[in-house]
Amino acid sequence: MAQQGIASPAMEPASTDGWMASWKLNVVNSGRSPTKTLLGFAAAWAAFFFILYLLPAPAGLNKAGQATLAVMVWACLMWITEAVPVGVSGLLIPMLLVMTNAVKPFPASASGFTTPVVFLCLSAFIFAAIMQAAGVDRRIALSLLHRLRASTVNGVIWSMFAANLVLSLIIPAANARAATLLPVVNGITRFFGDTEAERAAKKAIVIQTLVYGSMISGMCIMTAHLPNFVLVGLFEKQGLKLSYFDWFLLQWPYLGMFVLTQWWVQYFFKTRNVGVHGGFEAVQRQYDELPRTSRTEWLILAVLALLAGLWVTESWHKIASHNAALMAMALLFVPGLFPYKWKEIQDRTIWGTMLLLAGALSMSDAMGKTGLAQWLSDLIHPLAVGHPWWMVLLILMLGTHVIRLGMLSNVAAITMLAPVLLALAPKLGLHPVAFTMLVSDTDTFAYILPTQITAAVIAYSSGTFSMGDYAKVGWLSVLIAIAYGICIMAPWYAFMGIPVWDPAAPWPFGTVPGK
Repeated sequence: MAQQGIASPAMEPASTDGWMASWKLNVVNSGRSPTKTLLGFAAAWAAFFFILYLLPAPAGLNKAGQATLAVMVWACLMWITEAVPVGVSGLLIPMLLVMTNAVKPFPASASGFTTPVVFLCLSAFIFAAIMQAAGVDRRIALSLLHRLRASTVNGVIWSMFAANLVLSLIIPAANARAATLLPVVNGITRFFGDTEAERAAKKAIVIQTLVYGSMISGMCIMTAHLPNFVLVGLFEKQGLKLSYFDWFLLQWPYLGMFVLTQWWVQYFFKTRNVGVHGGFEAVQRQYDELPRTSRTEWLILAVLALLAGLWVTESWHKIASHNAALMAMALLFVPGLFPYKWKEIQDRTIWGTMLLLAGALSMSDAMGKTGLAQWLSDLIHPLAVGHPWWMVLLILMLGTHVIRLGMLSNVAAITMLAPVLLALAPKLGLHPVAFTMLVSDTDTFAYILPTQITAAVIAYSSGTFSMGDYAKVGWLSVLIAIAYGICIMAPWYAFMGIPVWDPAAPWPFGTVPGK
């Protein structure tokens, strides 16, 4: 008689298949490609040991810098191939920095884990998890769409962008916002038929809403996009502080870029005169299925409003953004206020991404301390020297998009790039913060392949568009982003007191005490 509880043959390979078959099955069950995982894992460690022990000492780079280079290349390959979970790679970075004598002692190598930015990020993640457990995020999205009552494809896109912008206040990652809106978008697109115009309409809605809208809205809110944390943390190491409200003042003009991408997407897919046949009914049906707003949801929204008020008025009360976020989070856990078990919150919190961010910040700090960032900037300097500021930006922005063709993680890309840009700016006679932000910001708009952005991978799962569709509309969207950065954002930064062409401009915002 067969025993209960034995794993089925489909899940467990026969013993005759050997260890390799078991390994492949384990990798597949974890959602990864065995070939890519094996090659990435082997290449990462091979490059690590080669740079550390076999590569002749590069001219101008000390031993600590070479060790940091080995760790950086290891991390980059691990991130590109996803050979190990990103959270694990974040945890391993401080260990590798210590073991290679790049940075000692361990607290110094793990400096990213103690920065205020990490606590701000973690608080935002826990806050978002509570809102997801309560269903507040979905209620907000559906309520906005219901009230705006869009009747055309373009109206749906603008309504979804409004929902995305509001969600960016409470959901601290573009991929999480895309995932939140995916079922709503799918509900709308199912009401379209299979004519050429209707297929094009579905492509326009999904790409512009879940990808472009998620990324652009994330640029404006400090807590809405993980690379923002990397940049703010890096600037704080230089003694330069950007509050939540300061960040918004600097970045809000990026909202105008959505107008340009919307024009281009509308033109490319020819959706100007396409109406929504039954699409609003999908939103109406989902909205009608929502239960009445509970007391718990109202309390969560009240705490969110309090937190937003503290962030906006930081310059008056002097409570730092991370402390305000921790205070708001503490309110959410007052006994008896909310009915959720910790496990419900824990399971929805993006722990792996938080560990990735902390490890990435640790490596960025090490790149600066060991001289690696300075050395890399010396290598790039000859390519950019002698050109006007706008040409330098153009060269580096285009180069960034070429590099990003092989990387999924925006956080990983900014971790590698930002310290080098910060060190390169003075050599080129440019403002370090403005220069670093302008080039780093364009990295967010990597729109050539869906595999460059997690939000695009989520959008691709809808099955409404092909890789070719995405690339055809994406290449000009990338050029729009580059032109917008140079022609709109650079002058705006100058108006706000950080002209990219003036390295000596005084810092117009706060400073970090003791720096």
